[in-house]
Amino acid sequence: MRLAAQRRELILAAVRAHGVVRLADLVDRLGVTAVTVRRDVTALAERGLVSRVHGGITVPHHGDPPSSPRWAHTLVGMVAPSEDYYWPAVIQGAQAAVTAAGGRLALHTSCYDAAEDRRQVAKLLERGVQALLVAPSTTGAAGIDLLHWLSGLSAPVVLIERMPPAELPTIGLDAAVTDHALGAGLAVRHLAALGHRTVGLVLSHLSPHRAAIRDGWSAALSSLDLSSGGVPALDVPPYGLPGWAEACDDVLARCVRAGVRALLVHADREAIALLERARDRGLDVPGDLAVVSYDDEVAAASDPPLTAVRPQKHRLGALAAQLALARVADPLDRPVHRVTLWPSLTVRESCGTPRDRSGRPVGTGRNRLSAEPAPSSSP
Repeated sequence: MRLAAQRRELILAAVRAHGVVRLADLVDRLGVTAVTVRRDVTALAERGLVSRVHGGITVPHHGDPPSSPRWAHTLVGMVAPSEDYYWPAVIQGAQAAVTAAGGRLALHTSCYDAAEDRRQVAKLLERGVQALLVAPSTTGAAGIDLLHWLSGLSAPVVLIERMPPAELPTIGLDAAVTDHALGAGLAVRHLAALGHRTVGLVLSHLSPHRAAIRDGWSAALSSLDLSSGGVPALDVPPYGLPGWAEACDDVLARCVRAGVRALLVHADREAIALLERARDRGLDVPGDLAVVSYDDEVAAASDPPLTAVRPQKHRLGALAAQLALARVADPLDRPVHRVTLWPSLTVRESCGTPRDRSGRPVGTGRNRLSAEPAPSSSP
């Protein structure tokens, strides 16, 4: 039989997922008596975590009596490093979760700088926020100092897409993150399943996720016994910044020299621009070069549509907000939560068909990226 605490967590999860839950359904779901369910519901209602309605329970709203949970009226502050690429869906997910709980989200943006992160958090604290969602800088001495400061605030803090570094193994901060290393591994395994024995990597050097993506790419190559010799693994300027075009041409030239016919590219903008420059060089995607993009913001609109790894951004934002609200409701007994979401892989047209052991598409002739001469047709 489940313990009371376990049953009540399941009841709360059901209410948050469905909005309204019948008591009879809880009896069936939990496999306990109606008396036990009523006792659990009474305990949750007394703590203000649920509201009773005829025959069931629901998430509390603004019109509830004073016993409503604190998080039903909570102002949640959020500091994101950007309001554009990648972060809008995360922000929308957080806002949806906070709004569903009857609270309000206050968004400030920073710029991947520890001092600015701290300034924005301080401004939100002045506004009286009761919980914080933060994607802070975590590198170097400034990042370490910032995390120490965040952990000492009276308002609970949940990190988004940031995990405390190894230097802070026991810092008490909740976190919701994407397993970007696993996402890179999904891409490599997909390309390997199509017959590619070498997979290159192109990373936008300003991305905070590039280290995890590189680690996942490298681990997948090793576990699949794929060749890494001569394979390009490059950090390049973000698309549109000085040096991007030259770096892109260098990637393609290295692929030609090494006979590499598959690339994982972070992120979509860089992948789409790389396809265009490959086409300018007379290279076909996917005929000459298979490409998987990482992020899946606009990959489906590429020509051809890009197979892409998709972090679950909206779910991540919602999950982070739920962690913060739960921490407000239970500030003392709740253990530290570190939750990791898996990305998904969406297969489109940019990787083509399976390839033979030489790396050529099955049933086709010589590949333009091959460093070997075409086989003779003479008898």
